[in-house]
Amino acid sequence: MSNGVESPPQPLSLSLSPAGHLYLYSETETEEVVSLETARHIQDLFAHGNERGLLRLGITAFSEILPPSLAFWQHYAKIFMTHVCKLSGFDTLSSETLKRLSLPRAEFEELLEKAPFMRGGEYLNLDSMSELWGSLSQALVQELSSYKGHLQNYLAVYNPSWNNVGRVCFHLAENKSDLDSPFAFLATYTTRLSGEKDVKHLPLGRALREYEGDSTQLLSLLLPVQRAAEKSSFIKHLVDTGSIFQPLSWTAREAYQFLKALLLIEEAGVIVRVPNWWNAKKPPRPQITISVGNAKASAVGLDALLDFDVGFSLPQGEHLTTQELESILNAQGQLVQIKGQWVEVDSDKLTQVLSHWKDIERGVKKEGLSFSEGLRLLAGASGQTITDVNSESITAWSTVVEGSWLKETLKHLRHPEQTDEVSLGLTTQILQDHLHASLRPYQRAGVQWLWWLYNLRLGGCLADDMGLGKTIQVLALLLLIKYHSPKEKKGPTLLVLPASLLGNWQAEIRKFAPDLKFEILHSSVSNSGKTKTAPDFSQTDLVMTTYAYVSRLPWLSQISWNVVILDEAQAIKNPSAKQTQAIKKLSSRVRFVLTGTPVENRLLDLWSLFDFVAPGLLGSSSAFSSYGKKIRQKTQNDQEDGRFFSAVRHLVSPYILRRLKSDKKIIQDLPDKTEVNAYCSLTKQQAALYQHAVHELERHLEQGIEGIQRRGLVLSYLTRFKQICNHPSQWLGHGQYEATESGKFLRLKEICEEIASKQEKVLIFSQFREIISPLSGFLSNVFAQEGLSLHGQTPVKERSKMVEAFQQEEKFPFFILSLKAGGTGLNLTQASHVIHFDRWWNPAVENQATDRAYRIGQKKNVLVHKFICQGTIEEKIETLISSKKDLSDELLAGGEGVLTELSDKELLETITLDIHRALGESA
Repeated sequence: MSNGVESPPQPLSLSLSPAGHLYLYSETETEEVVSLETARHIQDLFAHGNERGLLRLGITAFSEILPPSLAFWQHYAKIFMTHVCKLSGFDTLSSETLKRLSLPRAEFEELLEKAPFMRGGEYLNLDSMSELWGSLSQALVQELSSYKGHLQNYLAVYNPSWNNVGRVCFHLAENKSDLDSPFAFLATYTTRLSGEKDVKHLPLGRALREYEGDSTQLLSLLLPVQRAAEKSSFIKHLVDTGSIFQPLSWTAREAYQFLKALLLIEEAGVIVRVPNWWNAKKPPRPQITISVGNAKASAVGLDALLDFDVGFSLPQGEHLTTQELESILNAQGQLVQIKGQWVEVDSDKLTQVLSHWKDIERGVKKEGLSFSEGLRLLAGASGQTITDVNSESITAWSTVVEGSWLKETLKHLRHPEQTDEVSLGLTTQILQDHLHASLRPYQRAGVQWLWWLYNLRLGGCLADDMGLGKTIQVLALLLLIKYHSPKEKKGPTLLVLPASLLGNWQAEIRKFAPDLKFEILHSSVSNSGKTKTAPDFSQTDLVMTTYAYVSRLPWLSQISWNVVILDEAQAIKNPSAKQTQAIKKLSSRVRFVLTGTPVENRLLDLWSLFDFVAPGLLGSSSAFSSYGKKIRQKTQNDQEDGRFFSAVRHLVSPYILRRLKSDKKIIQDLPDKTEVNAYCSLTKQQAALYQHAVHELERHLEQGIEGIQRRGLVLSYLTRFKQICNHPSQWLGHGQYEATESGKFLRLKEICEEIASKQEKVLIFSQFREIISPLSGFLSNVFAQEGLSLHGQTPVKERSKMVEAFQQEEKFPFFILSLKAGGTGLNLTQASHVIHFDRWWNPAVENQATDRAYRIGQKKNVLVHKFICQGTIEEKIETLISSKKDLSDELLAGGEGVLTELSDKELLETITLDIHRALGESA
């Protein structure tokens, strides 16, 4: 508060890095906000390191409710500190003791299930959560070093109430020898007796004698008990009567009252030991069991009908008959023993939940249960939208399970790598005959997944990391569609993509799937991009067009496509954009989207993708958006949020296949570095300047210049062509460098946005010093962070500092280097990507630069992007080099110098502009 004006909320969240480290993220793009006071407080907590900051976050109380990512990680750190406080040596803790502190796998899995969508969410898994747990142990050792190892002194600084956590313990055990009072209760406390080293657990009644005359110490010890009494009337009665200080025999009714208060008691800081058959978060209860999809669906697609069956079971899965359920409903008491199992019984709730499912069963018999509705029930959602999460009573007293057919189907979709090709009907012979490439194991699994979804007429999102080969997996699918049932009339596939990727797809088709007959609807290729009526696509396998042209060609939505595929599908993340609305009007049997951008980061982006892939699966935009807003504003409770996040994950998981380069199973299949050509178009200004330069050089050559003068002339024009391909401003020298005036800048933006979304690092090489500064300013906006630059004039002392800075995980996402200055002697292995912005035309020099990012023993794959302006000399030289014919051997050795030795005719053929190919981006 300043001058009576309240400060605006501050963007602040916790993000997970590719290495699995947490850090504060405060860029404006985050949807999570806190007050200025809380933001400063949290930033202070993290001032001495992220792990120590997370630890402090867990034990700190705030006056406001934290947004999802901060609340989730605070809860995680609270769990850790609660386990610490349960350790017997509560006063002094050794590093060895903390190293042995662990969390059961099931608890990690439960946390993962309910984790909110957050930046870096794709890196959240059992391994990263376990490593973070270990880092908290190390952080606590560091924290305690300033307090001579005394936990109590440390906690007193940040939150004194934590000092009482774990000192009092309530024990409940079965007493099978007493049928009337089958349970025994005892309250104990921990203390270190005079002259003894180890901590002892003594009956709480002994504390009255130990602290006699020291009421302050006694009240401090009993503070968690007092808090528990404030939360639970049952505990209050024990305290008021003094029974809490005595061993007690309890009836099942008394034990039940205690068990129901368990979570409140633990929140108060009291440790609880109870029989292992009781789980306070999910008590043992007789369940109404709903089985969905036992028999094969009646058809295919989201509207395919599934069967639906209502049954009854005990917690451990034993089937109950209708008569047995009726006897349970008529049982006296709320904790009863059935078939040797203690279970909670609430006749009213069981009856209500049974009535709920019977109503649904009647509706299913009348109208059927669609595939999407079945998945919605399995995900824990009811009603017409995913935000209609089942009420707590329905979730607590019933279980929806996959029937045999649906279970097998979802297994194929969630784990395609575990599915054999025969069971999927994947004809390996087709790919051997028609795909001119050998698929890696994970790519074969990806094709199997796509093929399975296609045959079910379900859509999907292939979200593999950049460089893992999404394109070749799609081409394999298209070959299967073409050849698997050749007599079946299927119609063509429509591929929608950014104009800058047209060249890449054409090159990949010609290289790997030349049997595919394709057409391109774009003025850079033909006049088909301007036609007002639909051409005849009966002999066409694939039609490619751009996002912009879908809006320009309304007849596209009048064609019944077999498949519609969106590449770089993040282009439709804004559901209200005209481009998105035009795309969603397209009609097809199956829809697929491709994206390398993480789908785990932003909840509302996910909705728009799935509104295309599987319309209606996540409900309406308004309902989904309003619920997301409530979550960000924390108007919901944590338990409801967790159920919602869990429901969304379960619902979309069959439709998403995402493999990361960092996955252990993936990286072993990858080469150390993967090289890809990144084709770029020219803008109209670039094309005009390039064409003018070609004509100028032609006029000079006509004058008969020879010898060293001709060589110098040709070299100067070759440099000019490269400069024009980079950016018109580089040749014109006016320094404006508008991104929209360069096809390479636009392509660089597309690639680096994806790199930024994954929090990865990139090296950019150029042979021109003058373009380094414009590139740096441009990329600073793309990454919303500053980067580093190095060229021949950079002092040697500064270079080593830059390398050290780049190698730090959280800083400087990009490093721009001149090819000669950065080509040798630098170790920059934090980079996952290398971009050759312009080409040296000497692979040996380029490889030497690439090796700055790759070192023997490095565990990450490096993706190398080689920028090539299509239709220009860059593309023609690349073709020569890659074909290893004609001039390529000389080029490998001599770079562009050998071009000066070409005849005038050969030279002009090499530099001549293919205007249609070159203008793909700007048309």
